[in-house]
Amino acid sequence: MAAMADALAFFAPDIAVVSFPAWDCLPYDRVSPNREIAAERIEALTFLATAADKQQSKRLVVLTSVNAALQRVPARTVLNSAARRFAIGSRVNIDEMGEFFSRNGFERVGTVREPGEYAVRGGILDIFPPGANLPLRLDLFGDEIEALRSFDPATQRSVETIDAFSLKPASEVFLDEDSVARFRSGYREAFGSVTDDPLYLAVSEGRKQIGMEHWLPLFHESLETIFDYLPGASVTLDNDADQVRDGRLETIADYYDARMSFIQNRNSQDTNSQPPYRPLPADSLYLTAREFEKALDGRLVGQLSPFAAPEGIASSAYAEVLSVGAKRVPDFAAVRAQAAAAAGSAPKKDDIPVDTLFDNLNARLKRDISEGRRALISAFTQGSRERLGQLLGDHNVANITPVENWDETDNLNDSAIGLAVLPIEHGFTSDDLILITEQDILGERIVRPDRKRKRAEDFIADVSEIALGDLVVHIEHGIGRYNGLETLSVMNAPHDCLRLVYAGDDKLYVPVENVEVLSRYGSGDMPATLDRLGGAAWQARKARMKSRMKDIANELIKIAAQRTLRPAVKIEVPDGLYQEFAARFPYTETDDQAHAIADTLTDLKSGNAMDRLVCGDVGFGKTEIALRAAFATVMSGGQVAVVVPTTLLARQHFATFLERFSGVPVRIEQLSRLVTGKAADEVRAGLANGEVDIVVGTHALLSKSIAFKKLDLLIVDEEQHFGVTHKERLKNLKTDVHVLTLTATPIPRTLQMALSGVKEMSLIGTPPVDRLAVRTFVMPFDEVMIREAIMREHFRGGQTFYVCPRVADLDDIAGQLRRLVPEIKIAMAHGQMGTRALEDVMTTFYEGSANLLLSTQIVESGLDIPSANTMIIHRADMFGLAQLYQLRGRIGRSKLRAYCYLTLPNDRKLTDAANKRLEVMQSLDTLGAGFSLASHDLDIRGAGNLLGSEQSGHIREVGVELYQHMLEEAVAVAKGVENADDREWSPQINVGIPVLIPEKYVSDLGVRLGLYRRIAELKSAEETEGFAAELIDRFGTLPGEVENLLQIVTIKRHCRRANVEKIDAGPKGATLSFRANSFDNPAGLIEFVSSDVGRTKLRPDHTMVVRRDWTRGTDRLRGVRQLAEKLATISTG
Repeated sequence: MAAMADALAFFAPDIAVVSFPAWDCLPYDRVSPNREIAAERIEALTFLATAADKQQSKRLVVLTSVNAALQRVPARTVLNSAARRFAIGSRVNIDEMGEFFSRNGFERVGTVREPGEYAVRGGILDIFPPGANLPLRLDLFGDEIEALRSFDPATQRSVETIDAFSLKPASEVFLDEDSVARFRSGYREAFGSVTDDPLYLAVSEGRKQIGMEHWLPLFHESLETIFDYLPGASVTLDNDADQVRDGRLETIADYYDARMSFIQNRNSQDTNSQPPYRPLPADSLYLTAREFEKALDGRLVGQLSPFAAPEGIASSAYAEVLSVGAKRVPDFAAVRAQAAAAAGSAPKKDDIPVDTLFDNLNARLKRDISEGRRALISAFTQGSRERLGQLLGDHNVANITPVENWDETDNLNDSAIGLAVLPIEHGFTSDDLILITEQDILGERIVRPDRKRKRAEDFIADVSEIALGDLVVHIEHGIGRYNGLETLSVMNAPHDCLRLVYAGDDKLYVPVENVEVLSRYGSGDMPATLDRLGGAAWQARKARMKSRMKDIANELIKIAAQRTLRPAVKIEVPDGLYQEFAARFPYTETDDQAHAIADTLTDLKSGNAMDRLVCGDVGFGKTEIALRAAFATVMSGGQVAVVVPTTLLARQHFATFLERFSGVPVRIEQLSRLVTGKAADEVRAGLANGEVDIVVGTHALLSKSIAFKKLDLLIVDEEQHFGVTHKERLKNLKTDVHVLTLTATPIPRTLQMALSGVKEMSLIGTPPVDRLAVRTFVMPFDEVMIREAIMREHFRGGQTFYVCPRVADLDDIAGQLRRLVPEIKIAMAHGQMGTRALEDVMTTFYEGSANLLLSTQIVESGLDIPSANTMIIHRADMFGLAQLYQLRGRIGRSKLRAYCYLTLPNDRKLTDAANKRLEVMQSLDTLGAGFSLASHDLDIRGAGNLLGSEQSGHIREVGVELYQHMLEEAVAVAKGVENADDREWSPQINVGIPVLIPEKYVSDLGVRLGLYRRIAELKSAEETEGFAAELIDRFGTLPGEVENLLQIVTIKRHCRRANVEKIDAGPKGATLSFRANSFDNPAGLIEFVSSDVGRTKLRPDHTMVVRRDWTRGTDRLRGVRQLAEKLATISTG
């Protein structure tokens, strides 16, 4: 559908196109359709309903699928009456709006980021209307809309002002009183008296229930079809439409039968505790074949066909046959194959065969142009168009002109060749046009345009904020438990403080402006003992840590110094050869990947030994970076060794290298226990005499019996899996060899900053453009859905992971699965198995001998298995956020859509933390959040392998965030960086004025605490101004208390520069004390005191007294700020 929409936009830009997708869940499912899909459907239906009323004259095409057309939809009158229009000056009643939102499927949240969400903050209303590109912010004056602005959900900052907007329902199911009453009576009528159904209970209370859309007919008086929305419209059917329709109706009937048979079996045995699923008859929600045919009666119906029609068919089956005379363009596969064969037989690297591909293309285009055809070449994306244009120009394909749409091709001269962005896989030729695609020329290149990505950090921030009951670390007092915000009276003024509880129920109050002295201890379920206030244990632990950090930092700096002094071979590759190798990569590089490739090639050219670590989520293109580096090395006459931890990974990488280097005159071999003794001896001999250019192997490559003739590049994959002895051997290899290390283990951002300059690091945080996001479902355990998910994957030729939290669960689940899916072969794996047994099981699954792998979370760092595209996680509430994310990363590696089912127990209430984790997992259906997640779940997967086995113990002693900060600080000191950010202290400022974010200004406690943490991290006046602008934008005019808070943070910044530890200000002046009784510029301070005789003086105890008339709080605040600023200037002057 998306490709057809793009094609219509290119060939007929004046036609309006409306897309109407089908629900992306199965018939009679436990889960609801994706929120964005629901929004797109509502947008299409309301547009069509209103377009019919307005009798719009503009030509219109509705793109839909057979599945969507078969499904009944709410009536036009219902959607028309549900939509509301707002403009500047309109009256809005907040209470009525709240009812509208709850009736129409909207969800109230603290911060709006997704379609169908809304937030109320005093006189500001944030809404993300279904179908809108951006959410909207309504500024109310009383009950009148004073301003209307769209805003960016990632930054929460306004984008532009708008005049009016239309608000539509967020769901096809309404929960107003009439709809709920209709549902209750219809449900009882269909299924009799019900007492045990969570769906019935939830809807009766007016609450949303997952999957309630599958009972849509019960909520409405009547339903219509998409055809009813388009009376008189012509219908064009794809060539497979009839078969797809019949297949879909058969599937619906199968699902209905499965649900009914489950209910019957349940009634007879009555042993299963899962809630019943009572399906409605299929014809109440879906059209029958007869109804579908009837909907087409009286319309002009066209049927597309890729084949020519036989003579006489027009009179018998169709009123008319229109032949467009198009034929598929023969692609250039044969030419590519000949070039590859010629390259493969070339005896030397330098003997590169003449690539006849572009010569052949050029000749073909010239011939068609001479025969009077217009020539057009299409690429999938803007980026690939640019690259393709460059390649064509390099190979003398002349007169290439970029065009944006079909109309622009009219302006081309006869010999010009248009270059367009058009997502068509294969070209065609007709009497007056030849269209050749990027895929025809370069081979398999399934690339999709960039989609709008959600910022993972925004979702994760919601989870990572300090919540009630969390363990936190105070820099001076150690580990305590956060017990809530409390407003205290300080110098007769209200002041928000965080209340911490320590051992013995001691309490400590931390002013909100000093929140930076706190850090998270780790994920909520980390075991820890609370410290005693005033006890010596914490300071002793911290001192030990500082000493160890110093040693680690010095060691890292020493490694870095040695590396910069080591000479190595300069590796450069001819640009033309490299570009052609790069063009074979069947995807568009992501920005992160392109930067990592560029950095790696620059390192190779530098003449110093490279030592670069490339980090990225599973499947984000790390291997391609290694392939490019290997190509550059072998083309410069060097050898490449690729070291991996397991034989299976060695085999996988070997296959990848063979495939990418096909046609390149390079000999690639592998060395592992899968290779016979004789073959291994031949490989060793080839390495010694230089005949083998690239070798892929396990730690066998590191044995002393291996000798290389000219090893220039060592690639290490998953370095953390190697033992100490192997790492020592690696270090010996590293003396003058370029080293590229790849890892999927996410390393926290702060740690990367700390190590910058110590080890070169490239971070790949964006997914490949062709990766489909994994569709994630959170649902109660349901045997019917489990069987369906496994069998669906089986029937499309794929494999399934079934992951349990405990080894003890495996046997029970295995028995259950054998009963549910007897036709499936099951393999079982867990960490208590021996290494060889575990590898054998994984080999069985990798080779496809087993259809389902039942395991513990051991698979989270397993193999790349593109055929495994379904994962079921048992008791998902027992896993941490990073674990869930890493597990889900094992699937979705191919071009197929992957599905992840997070199942929950039916009879237990989830903890708030578990609920939040699962919500975030469902929100993060886009890719690339691994690093953000790892920084919040470092206790599960961390950077320990970089720094030694002791690290996990260090983290337990001081907590995650403080550990990262201490390491960062130690590295900065070891590098000799002055003014390293010292987190050991925070200035105390008491001015006797209200300092807080009032509850009436920001009512949500979690949002308020998050704002406090952000305020504490403001580093400059520009950041403070920007943050103030954001607050005004999101919450309205700043109250005086918030202005005071921002001023206090600015004063603290000056105090840190001036080494002022504490300021107490009152109506008659202020008292200042300096940290460690020191000041960087004593002479300047004496001069300042001397110039203000009688009003400023230094006491013998090194405190400074300033006498002023500061009766009013505003004068006091301004005076203290000026004083702190002056002292900061003197200190640095």
